Amino acid sequence: MSEDAPELTAELVVDGAVPSQPVISPDGCWVAYVVAAVGHRAERRMCALGLAAADGGSPPRKLTAGTTADFGPRWAPDSASVFFLSDRTGSAQLHRIWLGGGEAEVLTDWHGEIRDAWPLADGRLVALVATDEPTEDDKRRRAERDDAIVWGQQLRRGRLRVLDLATGELRTVDGLGGRHVVELAPRPEGSALAVISWASPEQDPGLVTSELHVVDPQTGTVHDLGRTGPRARSPVWWQAEGSWHLAYLARPGPFGGYAVYDVAVTAPAAVHRDLTEGMSACPAGLAQVADGPPLALFADGLDTAIGRLDPGLRRFRCLSARDGLVDSLTASRSGEVVAALATTSREPVNVHAGPPGGPLIRLSDTQPALRAISWGTQERLSYQAPDGLDLDGLLILPPGRSRADGPFPLITWVHGGPPARYADQFLLGPRSPGQWLATAGYAVFLPNPRGGVGHGRDFAAAVVRSAGGTVGGADWGDIVSGIDLLIAEGVADPGRLGIGGASYGGFMAAWAIGQTDRFKAAIMDAGISDWGMLLATSEFGTIDAALGGSCGWEGTGPHPHDQVSPISFASKIRTPVLIVHGQDDTNVPVSQAIYFHRALSWFGVEHELVIYPREGHAFAERNHQLDLLCRTRAWFGRWLHDGASDGRGLPA
Repeated sequence: MSEDAPELTAELVVDGAVPSQPVISPDGCWVAYVVAAVGHRAERRMCALGLAAADGGSPPRKLTAGTTADFGPRWAPDSASVFFLSDRTGSAQLHRIWLGGGEAEVLTDWHGEIRDAWPLADGRLVALVATDEPTEDDKRRRAERDDAIVWGQQLRRGRLRVLDLATGELRTVDGLGGRHVVELAPRPEGSALAVISWASPEQDPGLVTSELHVVDPQTGTVHDLGRTGPRARSPVWWQAEGSWHLAYLARPGPFGGYAVYDVAVTAPAAVHRDLTEGMSACPAGLAQVADGPPLALFADGLDTAIGRLDPGLRRFRCLSARDGLVDSLTASRSGEVVAALATTSREPVNVHAGPPGGPLIRLSDTQPALRAISWGTQERLSYQAPDGLDLDGLLILPPGRSRADGPFPLITWVHGGPPARYADQFLLGPRSPGQWLATAGYAVFLPNPRGGVGHGRDFAAAVVRSAGGTVGGADWGDIVSGIDLLIAEGVADPGRLGIGGASYGGFMAAWAIGQTDRFKAAIMDAGISDWGMLLATSEFGTIDAALGGSCGWEGTGPHPHDQVSPISFASKIRTPVLIVHGQDDTNVPVSQAIYFHRALSWFGVEHELVIYPREGHAFAERNHQLDLLCRTRAWFGRWLHDGASDGRGLPA
């Protein structure tokens, strides 16, 4: 490491600002986006709106001060103002701020929850997704603590509403019955809205009961386009031979990668056509282009591609390939300029803009202090699984070190999902600690096992039971193959191996130590220990049975999910384990951590259980993020050091 390079501290990681939610103006001249610190200090996260010239001709500036939570920017059709949600008056309300200056104006005083807002093409109306306001009886019951929960009625449904900017009237658009509205997309011309709805606001069964509709917000007329695949999102409009179509993302099954589907709005029968079947890349995002066919992002191995739909062929044509990760694509009215979040192995995420087929220039610079740090060398890996399947991943070596300096203590950090991936991106954060661990002297292996995205639909579905796969099977073999390769090449010290991960990665860490004792330390972060209990307690409910393989109510058992639950192998575990979990996690509830802790206690396994109050599946509070970063380094430092130390219990 360079003598002049400053030390990477946990505070530098957590206190840095990150951009999100970029939206380009219809005229292609400006990009609005949200900026917030990685971790928040107060009860809620403070967010500011940033504004940058799309051509990079002037430095970015703040549209709002960041003393409240300002988020969800949407451009007015004339590109002169930005609508956004803010809690500056208490609950989140719709606001508008003009580019010419002045204070933001409050447009609503709604006592329900406003979840999304879209200005319509006529400039007079804004479509909202908002829950009902509490009734007087609701208020009375809350005040008197007469608040028994009737299951299925505890969550409020999102409803379609329309705000008249001239009068301030906010009216509800009927016609969708009791369905829960989750996403909107206004047509570029006219006032029609594409609406995705669920049967219930609960994830289970909501995610697998998605339907697509076209709604006239003026008359309330609803044209139903039928059921979509699971987890439908990102509807976009486009025209073919004068007829309107809707494209959207959905999964062919409950788990696996996304596909792009298309349906003709005016056809006598709504036929949802798969536009991406057989592709080797996986769709990751769609962008509306008012004057042409939509653009799409594709996870392509360790990189990302931008494609445009060919209206004649009904297939996507690649416009450009980008190193690393590109996300949150948004396009101007003409489609000639796009904006997105982008990150590479050496550059943290920032807002970029440019032509979809040309270079994208960086507009924001939210963490300039990171440039002074000496980072680990990140290299791409390519190898084969035992069954011959081609795999990829990343290896990060300590700063200033090369393979010739090995073998190193190796930490394998498995991504979440499983339908996720490691792109060749900058990996620094409480839940993505690649560089954090590398700067402490470790080599870090970041595998992309089957079940992830970036290698086609079959690869992503390979751990789903209905597709003949299983978690903890071939995906585990993929990870082991990568570790064995790094040992054989002299990179990894076989006597100093660690493993960790969050969510599915936490499951895989717990699974690994029940299959082998070769790991000297493990970290299970928000991991699954029992797939049957997960189905009973998680917000995803029966959807998780696609991975676990059974529900538990099929009979007396043994059940398929028992065979892939780490808890079933607790008696074999000898590896010291750090278990960390958010107390309010509804995705993977904390009972998974407590159950694993009790099993390890029963069998006398060295471990620690750390529960973070108020945290959900992702940790948001600054002090908790600091604790997790420091605790992660300290745990591996305690068990993987070889007697030589840098004074902090970390390998020299």
